Amino acid sequence: MKDVSYVRTEMLPEQDPPASTSGVIGWMRQNLFDGISNSILTLASLAFIYWVLSHFIPWFWSPTWSGGSLNQCREIVAEAGKESGACWGVINERWPQILYGFYPQELRWRPNLAFALMFVALIPILFSMISRRMNWFLLALVLFVATLFVGSGWLLIVAQIALVAAMVWTGWQIVTINGADRAEQIKGGAKRLPNPLFFTATYVFLMPWLLWGGSIWAPIATALGFAVGWLAYRLLSPIIGGLGALIVAIIAPVIWWLFLVGPVAAGINAILPIELEPVQSRYFGGLLLSITIGVVAIAVSLPLGIILALGRQSDLLLVKWMSVGFIEFIRGVPLITLLFVASFLLNVFMPPGTNFDIILRVIIMATLFSAAYIAEVVRGGLAALPKGQYEAADALGLDYWKAQRLIIMPQALKISIPGIVSTFIGLFKDTTLVSIIGLLDPIGLSNSIRADVNWNGIVWELYGFIALLFFIFTFSMSRYSMYLERRLRTDHR
Repeated sequence: MKDVSYVRTEMLPEQDPPASTSGVIGWMRQNLFDGISNSILTLASLAFIYWVLSHFIPWFWSPTWSGGSLNQCREIVAEAGKESGACWGVINERWPQILYGFYPQELRWRPNLAFALMFVALIPILFSMISRRMNWFLLALVLFVATLFVGSGWLLIVAQIALVAAMVWTGWQIVTINGADRAEQIKGGAKRLPNPLFFTATYVFLMPWLLWGGSIWAPIATALGFAVGWLAYRLLSPIIGGLGALIVAIIAPVIWWLFLVGPVAAGINAILPIELEPVQSRYFGGLLLSITIGVVAIAVSLPLGIILALGRQSDLLLVKWMSVGFIEFIRGVPLITLLFVASFLLNVFMPPGTNFDIILRVIIMATLFSAAYIAEVVRGGLAALPKGQYEAADALGLDYWKAQRLIIMPQALKISIPGIVSTFIGLFKDTTLVSIIGLLDPIGLSNSIRADVNWNGIVWELYGFIALLFFIFTFSMSRYSMYLERRLRTDHR
């Protein structure tokens, strides 16, 4: 039997050290120069990027902010010894118009306040790391800062009192340290505060009043429509059953909004007039118009899409057929067709004398369009859940709505987050289509700016700047969806 040696008796020749697999060099070897073809593509890409930047940066870095016309910009570029350069004077001169459209300059504090309050209203929905105390304090702070710019007299005094009350209520106090006032939180302050979602629900009716003005009783009367529906359901549910009461609870607010909101608001306003200066819709434009349409359509289409998805899976044939018919019809029609319907035909189907605001008509159609796509995305999330989740809800003795609210829908929405956000991003970008029906969104305003003799010939500066604004909003939405997916991830790896 031959002995096998397990000990090497010969020295191996020296070899080069292995290539680094960590750090920057390791990452480049693995991702950029992993083989001959990959290295060639990397070098070609770097050459192309260099060529683009070598032409773009000198054009972009142009001292033309003071230019009052395209000719002046060209003169400034020639004096700087450059062959070409961007004309940023158009952005400097028309920046307010791109943001606000033709909204009266002395009233622009109202959209500023509306969108500042919008972020405060969205905080308890979008984020969980901000406490109730801080949320109410931010609300009081925003209102106080707004009065510093537009308030005087009793309005400023009321805002200051509200800020101090909010600080005390939320557990903050003003202390003097080294002769300077500073706010710090009191230990053992207020223990329980109202849910900030109360303000979020109120903001839905506050925002239109700030933007369009008029009597404050109009949005309050509109909000009462939901109370009418809830009251009808509570009173009729023991009499005609849950389904009949639900149908009446849906019809009653619609009747209230169509026929009673106007007379009720006018009657109360005649007794106690509280109103802001009205602003007609034709003065809306620019980014203000796009954000108004996009935010309202996004906020309303999500719950409506969830209801349609549940209706499509309902065992009630009438509800199922209506949901399927609505979804398939809306998804089979281009959005631009719905916008033309909103612009020219929607008033025809309303009672005589009804004057539907053009922006409100566009919001309705954009909401319905988005809701149909959201319904399909949510239905996909519902279909992805295993049958055991439904059986577990039945085993716990939960009724249909409790099972959907506590078990089924949270999991389905978590699965559907990428599709929902993608639909929202598409809807926000599609708000630029309103320029086809005569509304001056940023694209429509750009066309009118380019029609000015001073800026005739401007292309890249205007459209590039508008593209940057839309990219900021859509990229933020995308990053938030990724954050939400990480926060809701419950798997263990």
